[in-house]
Amino acid sequence: MKTEPDVFSVFDLAAALNRSTCWDGVRNYQARNFMRDQMKIGDPILVYHSNATPSSVVGVAHVSTAAYPDHTAFDLQDPHYDPKSKMESPTWFMVDIQLDWIFEERQSLEMLRSIAGLEKMELLRKGSRLSVQPVSKIEFQTIVKLGGKKT
Repeated sequence: MKTEPDVFSVFDLAAALNRSTCWDGVRNYQARNFMRDQMKIGDPILVYHSNATPSSVVGVAHVSTAAYPDHTAFDLQDPHYDPKSKMESPTWFMVDIQLDWIFEERQSLEMLRSIAGLEKMELLRKGSRLSVQPVSKIEFQTIVKLGGKKT
């Protein structure tokens, strides 16, 4: 899951009540479908800081709720408001996530591109911009091993 650290960083997640938050504001159908249709409670998540120097995988969290309608789509005051999304048939969904740990070593895109076995990782594909994207078990394990744990 991608986030811009100046908007909501892994450190904001660490400071949140129960180290948990809803992952709201996703307004891409493919990313929404990943959250709504594929993410299950307990699934591990890599937290990625985009638009950072350097852009990096910075920690691990897990899905703590099943997908449910994104309330920000119905809030006229919210920047993620969508007038086409209706309470009775919501367009946008979100999940809650909970932080497990922050990496001792950030895993930059440049460094990840040099690691054998990550060549096909969606995050590393040119032009890949989805804020929520699948990661294979092998990719996840490789990055976690490189990152180390820091609570």
